[in-house]
Amino acid sequence: MTLHAASRDALAAAELRLLELVEATASADALTALGEELFSVVDLLSAQPQLRRAFGDSSSDPAGRERLARTLLGGKVSDPTLTVLVSVVTAKWSSPRELVDGLESLARTALLVRAERDGRLDAVEDELFRLGRIIAGDTDLERVLTDPAGDTAGKLALLDSLISGKVEQVTRVLATQLVRTPRGLGVVPGLGRLAELAAKRRERSVAHVRSAVELSVEQQDRLVATLTRIYSRPIALHVEVDPSLAGGLLIKIGDEVIDGSVAGRLAALRRDLAG
Repeated sequence: MTLHAASRDALAAAELRLLELVEATASADALTALGEELFSVVDLLSAQPQLRRAFGDSSSDPAGRERLARTLLGGKVSDPTLTVLVSVVTAKWSSPRELVDGLESLARTALLVRAERDGRLDAVEDELFRLGRIIAGDTDLERVLTDPAGDTAGKLALLDSLISGKVEQVTRVLATQLVRTPRGLGVVPGLGRLAELAAKRRERSVAHVRSAVELSVEQQDRLVATLTRIYSRPIALHVEVDPSLAGGLLIKIGDEVIDGSVAGRLAALRRDLAG
């Protein structure tokens, strides 16, 4: 998500208001409801361009935008959700699109905080990553879930058949929203981004690791320790088995790639010979 300066300031203020509400909220279910209701507003604004523009028009009177939000959504969402929405619509955003981006970010934050409180943030991160790998590995499944002309109800039913009863509630809500309202983002990259948000929530960087063979728990622990020492910050592993590597590991952290695979070394040797 890329935001311009005004939108970054608006989101920071809204996040502060959100976290104040979170601190005052003891119920995990209330946090889930907050995230889901914010997502419902994202859906509404995504489907209603005129309303989106009305809320995102920074030249209009903030008090008028607040009245509009209270009139439309008062009594239809919880008080905490309405409080966050008022904070959002009365702020100055760079564009209506970025206002909706901000709402989506706040919804995700509320849900990830719920997982964090439950001590299940690790599980949510891992489930999001693995779900992305499953979908990426099935071309037909990915095509159906990402088809913009496809029936939304059918997509959600298909997703539910994959994850129902198998993942955390937070994972289910995040994945369902991504499929229902992708907002130009593919399912596979979207799940990857969500997994990275969960990792960032724990102040860790994500190392995407491709290995020719399955890594044992001990091997993964050693790799985490090594990468943490190299990068001087906590590292989360997302491991994918890729037999085409022939051996070794291919590690990507941000824009940096560490290619210790047999395939990578052979490719480098071929380039040297050709040069």
